[in-house]
Amino acid sequence: MAPKNQPVGGQAPVVQRIRIRYAKRGPLRFTSHRDFARAFERALRRAAVPIAFSQGFTPHPKISYASAAPTGVGSEAEYLEIGLQAEVDPDQLRRALDAALSPGLDVLDAVVAGGGSLADRIDASHWRIELPQVDPAAAEAAVKAFADHEEVLVERMTKQGRRSFDARQAVTRISVMQQSAVPSEADGAPCAIIDLVVRQVTPAVRPDDVLSGLRVAAGLEPPVPPRVIRLAQGTLTEQGEIVDPLDADREDASIGGR
Repeated sequence: MAPKNQPVGGQAPVVQRIRIRYAKRGPLRFTSHRDFARAFERALRRAAVPIAFSQGFTPHPKISYASAAPTGVGSEAEYLEIGLQAEVDPDQLRRALDAALSPGLDVLDAVVAGGGSLADRIDASHWRIELPQVDPAAAEAAVKAFADHEEVLVERMTKQGRRSFDARQAVTRISVMQQSAVPSEADGAPCAIIDLVVRQVTPAVRPDDVLSGLRVAAGLEPPVPPRVIRLAQGTLTEQGEIVDPLDADREDASIGGR
């Protein structure tokens, strides 16, 4: 007799893994990671996706998340991987999941997973930070002061209590953009836009840590909350470009890797 709550015969094995890129846009950027996970599991059920489950007394869907953006931050480049009990067409899966999620949680890409770990292909993030009511010249001076420092210590409350760490060394690029387009939700007031690339380190350096660093290095105090968008994440090349972590899976498929 099978133990109580243990599925008879165990769970079906994973026969296909799919890697997905999705976006958090507009008001849905305030969705927490936990809330997104619940919404995504509901979307899997609505779309009748043959998701695989873990073994044990409390089976969980085979979903692995990579470097989720903080709550309140928009993103065009969030990633996850799912394990399936049956093979599916990635583009059909993408469309079905996108239709099952609320507008603003948008599934942008899906590929059959190749070898290696998705997390191992992500070592940097590209961010856009909009600072309403901040003069671009003032932001540029603060960015220069920050970049000129070898170390900028900031503090953040963590699960282990308040912690001090360097917000400078993880930053590989920081500049104030020359605006060729109207910033998001612009109202005619000045708005500085910071272009930022940060390596993933421990502890993680987030855009709000860099803003704290601008305050420490140059006294920059935005009068209203910033609007932050993650534009990309992946592998940082020597040329300073970020390679989409799904590109290697597409390359594997193009040469008959699967």
